[in-house]
Amino acid sequence: MLVSILASGLAVGAIYALIGITYNTMFSTSRVMSFTAGQLGMLGGVLGSLFSLRLGLPWPLGLLATLACGALVGIVTEFVAVRPVLKSLEQHLYVLSTLALALMIQQVTAITWSTEPQPFPRLLGGFGETVLDEKFWLPVAACLIVVVGLELLYRRTLLGHAFLAVAEDNFAARALGLPERRLRVMSYALAGAIGALAGYAGGELLLAFFANGPHLNFYGFIPVALGGLGNNRGALVGGLVLGLFQQTANFVVGGIFASVAVFTLFIVVLLAAPQGLLGASQARRV
Repeated sequence: MLVSILASGLAVGAIYALIGITYNTMFSTSRVMSFTAGQLGMLGGVLGSLFSLRLGLPWPLGLLATLACGALVGIVTEFVAVRPVLKSLEQHLYVLSTLALALMIQQVTAITWSTEPQPFPRLLGGFGETVLDEKFWLPVAACLIVVVGLELLYRRTLLGHAFLAVAEDNFAARALGLPERRLRVMSYALAGAIGALAGYAGGELLLAFFANGPHLNFYGFIPVALGGLGNNRGALVGGLVLGLFQQTANFVVGGIFASVAVFTLFIVVLLAAPQGLLGASQARRV
């Protein structure tokens, strides 16, 4: 039972961590918390099932098609729900604009796909229904690949340095001649692909279900708050800790009480460290 809790907790936590990284990637270049992150994860599962199961594409082609669609949704999010808000003095309106777009995505998916959970295809086969099943290790592998890939992108490439410059100070980056809008669009495309990968890698656990979006939106935000906003390593640690704690609570108390335990942990951590466990406290001149 302990091994089962560890396997399922790490898998679910990796999915939450990927959604948290999606939040961070969008926020880094726009300072906007886009509530479409969970819907991108939901679309990853739905589109993965569509391409690989219904249309019968080989899983590598299905994965590429799913990532491309996720990137496209990310670009649409930037154009439709983020860019108009950034031009306004009331920039907190992104809460309404991104939430409205997220609800539209969810309803369109329910109408065109199904309102019932649909199966997700097995990708690699192998160990069968054991703790070594691919549904447990695929999300963890995808999460580690994304975290390492982003670290290499940000630290070793000119494009990554440009992303970091815009994230640090978009006004200074614009003054230096960096194409801020183009970089923001690219970051949203990258975030869309990461969110879709979260849903695709976790499809065998979550299934292809239109209602996964709000669930991923909330539980994907917790690793961001626990690990520190903009800190992908913190999101990874926070997501894995959250997944393990949630699965343990499900086993110990079960049902609604597991959610109460998660919320309690969330509140206690924020009271103790408002900037997150791995976040740096910010100082300002007064």
